[in-house]
Amino acid sequence: MQFRDLKKQYEVLKPRIDAAMLEVAASSQYIGGPQIKTLEDRLAEYVGVKHCITCANGTDALQLALMAWGIGPGDAVFVPDFTFFSTGEVVSALGGTPVFYDVCADTFNADAASLEEAVKAVLAEGKLRPRAVADVDLFGLCADHEAVEAVAKKYGLKMLEDAAQGFGGSLHGKRNGAFGDAGITSFFPAKPVGCYGDGGAVFTDSDETAALVSSLCVHGKGSGKYDNVRIGMNSRLDTIQAAILLVKLDAFEEYELTDVNKAAGMYDQALADLPVILPTVPEGWYSSWAQYTIRLQDSRQRDAVQASLKADGVPAMVYYPKAMHAQLAFAGNKVYVPCPVTDKLCQTVLSLPMHPYLDQETVDTVAAALRKALA
Repeated sequence: MQFRDLKKQYEVLKPRIDAAMLEVAASSQYIGGPQIKTLEDRLAEYVGVKHCITCANGTDALQLALMAWGIGPGDAVFVPDFTFFSTGEVVSALGGTPVFYDVCADTFNADAASLEEAVKAVLAEGKLRPRAVADVDLFGLCADHEAVEAVAKKYGLKMLEDAAQGFGGSLHGKRNGAFGDAGITSFFPAKPVGCYGDGGAVFTDSDETAALVSSLCVHGKGSGKYDNVRIGMNSRLDTIQAAILLVKLDAFEEYELTDVNKAAGMYDQALADLPVILPTVPEGWYSSWAQYTIRLQDSRQRDAVQASLKADGVPAMVYYPKAMHAQLAFAGNKVYVPCPVTDKLCQTVLSLPMHPYLDQETVDTVAAALRKALA
């Protein structure tokens, strides 16, 4: 059993993906081929923004957006405490300070009240300049960007939507990646739409931000490749990855997003009677289900259940076992607000196999193994 069955996906899409890769090989346009612009245009249209700039990976996408806004030493960027390391890492890499705030237990996403507490605490201390807030679409579910954006506007903060796991999800009809001043996503293979390597993208309606990101991702270029007007980085999506993504985006729009939601529904039904907390999708939200994450009682039960599932051939993963504020890399960072929900989630979450090609038989197998583990 595969945790995210990329082999099955390739079997289904093989003729088109193979043809797309061979077309790039035949053209020898491995960097900057026409597929890049085609992909950027399609992604911008799908998300519903004016600009999409592709880059080497999702972490670079986060960093490029913050670089475009001039984030640096003395700047505070507010980051959810329950997320992947890169959301805070890029802030520190630029010399800024990530300030962590708590999340909501039911959605795993930003708690706007905790965010505001963190902003007030930083302002009261007077040592850092509040500059931006990162809002993460964890496990495919859109965060409550409307609530977060209200806090950001109140305190004059830039808002960066981290949709690395959330591509395809939406809130009240507005797609992930389109919220705030800029959004990003990742095309890591296991993401809702993934390539066969690394890839990422920045989304924005701002002409200025788009122009800066386009420059920064190619060594700070100006009018041409050898006219360097700022310090940038080398972060480009290669043409083969773009060609693969164009095929996968077709499948995602045609059936994968619908089918992964059907898979979530099968899990909801199969696990309804078990003593675990199932993931929720609030009314008005739509998830792309990067993960299907249940909650158990405590770390002891969670670890025992995970071991039992593994013994029965069912892969299950813990995303994430450690809060951001507890990471050794951030040991010198001040904790401005308590994050009890994050601490609890790190002890109780467990993600089950999830992908658009999941069938009822597999779901029933996972459910039976989970039932056995809980017994």
